[in-house]
Amino acid sequence: LQTAVLEGKKQTVLAYKNNKLPKFVVLELQENAIDKAMPREQEQPLMIEKKLLEAPTASDFRGDVSERKGVEGLEVLDDVTMLVVPDLMTTMPGEKLNIDMVKSVQSMMISHCERMGDRVAILDAPPDLTPQEVKKWRMDIAGFDSSYAAMYYPWVKVMDPSAEQMVNMPSSGHVAGLWARNDNTRGVHKAPANEVLQGVIGLAYQVTKGEQDTLNPIGVNCVRSFPGRGIRVWGARTLSSDPAWRYINVRRLFNYVEKSIENGTQWVVFEPNNRKLWARVNRDVSSFLRMVWRDGALFGSAPSEAFYVKCDDELNPPESRDLGRLVIEIGLAPVKPAEFVIFRISQWAGPGSE
Repeated sequence: LQTAVLEGKKQTVLAYKNNKLPKFVVLELQENAIDKAMPREQEQPLMIEKKLLEAPTASDFRGDVSERKGVEGLEVLDDVTMLVVPDLMTTMPGEKLNIDMVKSVQSMMISHCERMGDRVAILDAPPDLTPQEVKKWRMDIAGFDSSYAAMYYPWVKVMDPSAEQMVNMPSSGHVAGLWARNDNTRGVHKAPANEVLQGVIGLAYQVTKGEQDTLNPIGVNCVRSFPGRGIRVWGARTLSSDPAWRYINVRRLFNYVEKSIENGTQWVVFEPNNRKLWARVNRDVSSFLRMVWRDGALFGSAPSEAFYVKCDDELNPPESRDLGRLVIEIGLAPVKPAEFVIFRISQWAGPGSE
């Protein structure tokens, strides 16, 4: 560190002698700089811009695909299979939940899943509702009808580690975890029900069997507590009125098969669109579906009873081939869950009784 007066200016030069290429930093000090310097300890006003928190709007949740924000931002992701927005039910201190916004966002979630065709929305019922109020919400207020959505009730109780007390939370986040665990251990063809919700220590409302029997037919999947068996999801229905798409596992199985075949047939792009190509496609797709059948996802004692694959002249006429299209038709016989186990019991008086 050296100080010198050069051309009437006091300068301090820092020389780094150990560097291969020495660098010099020149600090020019004005006249009376020391006298003008502020004292080491002093008080200065600090200006802070305070922004008040604002409740999110439906457009905030919607987002934009170009900005990769909100639900619409998920459009660019190929590996999404579930859509969950538990924060939709969050309110600002002292404010009430905006039911109209909840309906708008959930409707937008369903539309997104239907448009993408490879994911299913997990919806929460609003908080603090009785079973009759949930039924009214489901049928009269929301009125959703889609196989790409499932609704769960009631909210669950979890431990808040920061406050060291139980709090009520929407169940959708825990349900998504259950779906993922079920996918890994059993497969998408297994209904995500009769499984324990991990991390849950209680329920905001104890649903009875009678209330379950009212809500299940309208597509509200109940979370129930069973003595000795824990807290379990006790429903696996979508919000569709179409019996063919009544169950979550059926919808997700078709999503899985369609996505898998789409990814597995990318090699056909720009191949000659002729009968030889159709035969190869038929063979590859049939091989994949036989594997799905062996995993127990399809109904039937033989592959011919479980699925069919069609790729021929009827589906690919000359006018279709001229447009560069290759059409494959696939039919599946999915396995549906056993919701009701019926026992027939009668008294028997023994041999010789009438």
